[in-house]
Amino acid sequence: MLRLYLSRLFLPLEGEVLFADVSAENRAWLTAHLGPCPMRAVSRQELRQAVTARHGAALLDDAVFGLAHRFPQLSARTVITKAQLISLCALAALLLAALVANPLVTIRTVAVLLSLAFSISGAFRVLLALLAKPRRAPSPAEHTTLPSYTILVPLYREAAVLPGLVRGLGALDYPRHLLDIKLVVEEDDLETVAAARAMLDGDVPFEIVEVPPGGPRTKPKAANYALAFARGEYLVVYDAEDRPERDQLKKAIATFRASSRRTACLQARLNFYNADHNWLTRMFALDYALWFDTLLPGLDRIGVPMPLGGTSNHFRTAVLRDIGGWDAFNVTEDADIGIRLAQMGYRVSMLDSTTFEEAPVKIGAWLKQRSRWLKGYMQTWLVHMRDPVALMRRTGLRGFLAFQLFIGGGVVFALASPPLWFAFVAALLLHWSSGVGGPGALIPGAGLLANNVLLTYLAVLAPRRRGWDELAPYGLTVIAYWGLASAAGYRGLWQLVTRPFFWEKTQHGVMTPE
Repeated sequence: MLRLYLSRLFLPLEGEVLFADVSAENRAWLTAHLGPCPMRAVSRQELRQAVTARHGAALLDDAVFGLAHRFPQLSARTVITKAQLISLCALAALLLAALVANPLVTIRTVAVLLSLAFSISGAFRVLLALLAKPRRAPSPAEHTTLPSYTILVPLYREAAVLPGLVRGLGALDYPRHLLDIKLVVEEDDLETVAAARAMLDGDVPFEIVEVPPGGPRTKPKAANYALAFARGEYLVVYDAEDRPERDQLKKAIATFRASSRRTACLQARLNFYNADHNWLTRMFALDYALWFDTLLPGLDRIGVPMPLGGTSNHFRTAVLRDIGGWDAFNVTEDADIGIRLAQMGYRVSMLDSTTFEEAPVKIGAWLKQRSRWLKGYMQTWLVHMRDPVALMRRTGLRGFLAFQLFIGGGVVFALASPPLWFAFVAALLLHWSSGVGGPGALIPGAGLLANNVLLTYLAVLAPRRRGWDELAPYGLTVIAYWGLASAAGYRGLWQLVTRPFFWEKTQHGVMTPE
């Protein structure tokens, strides 16, 4: 019943019914379904406050535990299952026994296997780059045929960026009366709440959804809480600093209508408006150009599970609710929900539109963000590999292998690169200095070198597809960038063990678009 109350914007109380949709159609519906009874018109904000006062505990519980209750096998609430822990311990014991029995052979064997995995992962990415083709969106839908659209913007300690955010949302080319804009703030983030309230009477209509404390303080929990109040037929999630292209919503509608009903989500391309600030932002822009302009379109082309980016995900709202919303316990909820959609028979496709974000300008901020992403990828791999047979059955062999190479491969690359580089350099120095080991000792480094050559080639190629030729030379320094990614990977692994649900906040508003 609560979902009905929220969709129809009414709430039965003792002696009267509050309602916020004052249209003649809604009044007639209420009269037909509730019979003659006292009704009082209130603002949407007042209605939401009344709903929260009466049903707040249920809303919060569903936001935190809804997925875990409905699909426990697909929730990261359990970090690692007993069966997975036993398997990992058995593998570690087997490796330790092999090291004791014959350390040199064991190290070489592991290095060869990792080197082979690197080569296959790199070759897969090159294949995706070759298959990727720019997708052109159909002509944007006309105003007369547009549906309602919910925009969720989760905010935490973002008072400084609110004016720019509201201006950006106001610049969207979409009828105002069809927009359901919700700024989702933490109840105890008093500064952001006050800043949002101060802007309520501006030109851009939006509502404030205050998320009560409880459960992990994560973006997906906040988005789940707001999802209960969403009224749009379609829904998009933006970050506070996002600047989507003006016609992005219209392009999304046109693309959804040109796609099958199995297409449940569209991922817009992401990149940065401060890409040319310093070396780090340039490398991050190269990274995003490779990811969103090359690799994800390649996954889309071959029809395999696609991890989403953290923003500009456009959903069919009904499907999003049916699959359980976001996982409040997964700190890379975007990657998880993309794979979960595939497990449940849906598709994710790319949207021919770009949202520009703010890239971290300092290594410390970048490291925190990338650590969280890699920790979330580890969570996502563990969750969807709890039943490998079911994953293969639902996504097919091609989808299963793509998941291993793309999600698992990204984690392995970050964690295995430093020890492989150390082993390769040590073997090289030992061979040059004393001739020990022979050329065969250098074979494990071949896959490492080949993979880095391939990734360097892709890093140089990716920005040129976007027309950013001036960034292409920076792709030659990508090995140093991957070194930072490895540091982030080990940091994320440590947090997976010690603080699995901790969400490290990325500071926004350091730079603003011109």
